[in-house]
Amino acid sequence: MTQTVDSLFDEGIERYKAGEAPETLIPVFKEVCDRARKNSSSWTCLAWLYLLADKPSPAYDAAQKAVKLNPQDPQARVNLVLAMLENSKKGVRPHIEVAQQLITAVSELRDEVQQNIEDGLTRKPGWESLERVKAWLFEN
Repeated sequence: MTQTVDSLFDEGIERYKAGEAPETLIPVFKEVCDRARKNSSSWTCLAWLYLLADKPSPAYDAAQKAVKLNPQDPQARVNLVLAMLENSKKGVRPHIEVAQQLITAVSELRDEVQQNIEDGLTRKPGWESLERVKAWLFEN
């Protein structure tokens, strides 16, 4: 019996929280994205995993899909900015500005993005692009 998309997603999140390597979780989230193409959360997670695994090109594609599906998700915007920085693409400012507006308006979103940034810096110490995004969002 195949798992439902929701249970596969939840299992992937739990494995991530338990410290499993991004490289082993990418196939899980790729399957979730393939089976639920309009689920922005899945695309956001996949983009994050690609970024942690130093795969900025597929991260950019996944982050673009996540933002297109849910433009009001600040984490999707953060991931897109990170992928743009890692791929040396221009145009990050509008995405940073939208993310700033969203996390300023909703404290839960602010807390979530802050936690994700700290998690990213723990899993990938010295991540320059993430340090820049953190400064742009929280040190103004």
